Amino acid sequence: MIAEEGGGVAVDCKEKILSNNFYDVITDYSIHMVQRDVTYDYCYVNIENLYNVVYLNRSGVPNIEEYFFDYQTIPKLYGLMQEGRVAEGFDPGSLIASGITQVQREPLNLTGRGVIVCVIDTGIDYTNPVFLDENGQSRILAIWDQTIQEGNPPKGFLFGTEYIREDINRALRAEDPYSIVPSRDEIGHGSAMAGVAAGSVLINGSAGSAYIGAAPNADILVVKLKEAKQYLRDFYLVPQEAHAYQENDIMLAVKYADSFVELFRRPMVICLGLGTSFGDHAGNSALARYLRWVGVKRSRAVVVCGGNEGNAAHHYHGVLENPTALSGGSVNVEIRVAEDVRGFFLELWGNVPDVFNVTVRSPGGETIPPNRLGLRQSITYGFVYERTRITIDSVLVEPSSGEELILFRVQDPTPGIWNFRVESVGEVHNGEFHMWLPITTFMNAQVYFLESNPYTTLTEPAMATDIISVSAYNAANNSFYAESGRGFSRLGAIRPDFAAPGVNISTIYGKQTGSSFAAAITAGAVAQFMQWAIVEGNNRLVESREIKNYLIRGASRSSDLSYPNREWGYGRLNMVGTFDALIRV
Repeated sequence: MIAEEGGGVAVDCKEKILSNNFYDVITDYSIHMVQRDVTYDYCYVNIENLYNVVYLNRSGVPNIEEYFFDYQTIPKLYGLMQEGRVAEGFDPGSLIASGITQVQREPLNLTGRGVIVCVIDTGIDYTNPVFLDENGQSRILAIWDQTIQEGNPPKGFLFGTEYIREDINRALRAEDPYSIVPSRDEIGHGSAMAGVAAGSVLINGSAGSAYIGAAPNADILVVKLKEAKQYLRDFYLVPQEAHAYQENDIMLAVKYADSFVELFRRPMVICLGLGTSFGDHAGNSALARYLRWVGVKRSRAVVVCGGNEGNAAHHYHGVLENPTALSGGSVNVEIRVAEDVRGFFLELWGNVPDVFNVTVRSPGGETIPPNRLGLRQSITYGFVYERTRITIDSVLVEPSSGEELILFRVQDPTPGIWNFRVESVGEVHNGEFHMWLPITTFMNAQVYFLESNPYTTLTEPAMATDIISVSAYNAANNSFYAESGRGFSRLGAIRPDFAAPGVNISTIYGKQTGSSFAAAITAGAVAQFMQWAIVEGNNRLVESREIKNYLIRGASRSSDLSYPNREWGYGRLNMVGTFDALIRV
């Protein structure tokens, strides 16, 4: 990683990375192109010569609400994919249904030994006994806490503090552990994820209860993500109470994990329980592409959850009438907006070579006409009799996907039914388009399509190729989890790969639900397979793509369903089936 500064340098790069007075911009082109056009204060970090993250002084840049960077350069915000919590004891049913406990026992003894599980999330409660080995030492190799700036960051990184295993063990021996390692998981999501993926047996005194994760002997690497900058929360209209994380910070976390495992030269599975509805839903975001780059490296695997947006009514799939005619007609898309909604984003993605226009009508009857914006243009409308302001950004060929994008930023929307009439410009070929609203946790009140479509609701980066993408189901009755995201991708790629248990999963805090826990169970299963393949020498060069296909071959499938399908992908995770399939070869 490279970090350099340019322009009139007033503060160092660390402060620029952290300061709300600096915009974060993700570029996939040479920094010299930025240097050519930028004369004000900035710095940047380089990620594997694939991307530059540039931090620009806001005083030299137009207001982000009025100035439209290339869509792919503005960091997307990601949220946690969990639902409620039920305080109950440990139940191994989900691990048994996935064939995980069976392969933990003789003769395979697959417990993740020799493998690193990396959880990029809200941190970890390192004092919890489930993260200790049989000698009472921490199995956490390191924590990079992006939120603590008083200590030393990891080598090659500029912010946050890294705590290595020696620091953690010293803290565990101290009367006040947090005086030595002050990193905490105030939310608990990252700790729950780590426990599900790689928790070890815990005996609770006289209660005699036990807890075990999918890969109880794996080592653990943790990145605690810092919360998104306020200007991005304001730009995306994300409520203050929502937990939101920046795309570029997640990318740096992945870079840290990849560089860490290079140092140890051990297999690693990276687990992400985060998701967003921003993006083309075809795996072309910067994070999705970077995960693919990491996932195809030997001894690496990346597991991503499919989100909880399947039943949220936040996706619309439309097809214009008479697709072979010169005039393709129009489709009325209606959105219900509840009282006191602060605002929302709405994205429309088309397919080449179709071109679309949109007329907007408010509940009060005021109309924004279908003005054809240019190749790349932004315009803001204010209503006469309503408080609402709508900014429309139009990109005829969005660079990362090559498709048309029309983005609506709706501030202070009038409650009621909003109408977005989508019509073609010129000849229609297939007439197909998709529209997405933000994930549920990024809105402070209900906003939804009246005629929604539950498919193509997997959150990004689950659409990325060459990683492992999972939906969630209830292992108690083999029913699909209604809230789980569903495939396929916008372009028809087979996503998810398979489903894993995600309902009433036993965590260190009780039973929890959400697709993030399906990802955690799958990450533990991948660590088991990596132990067999890499650590024990059965296939030392395996990576995400191969592991995914091994797991697909062993997945459980129902005779009354056809595969692959949008909910289940190629079936249900089954580690016993995976090894049975190897025997049959």
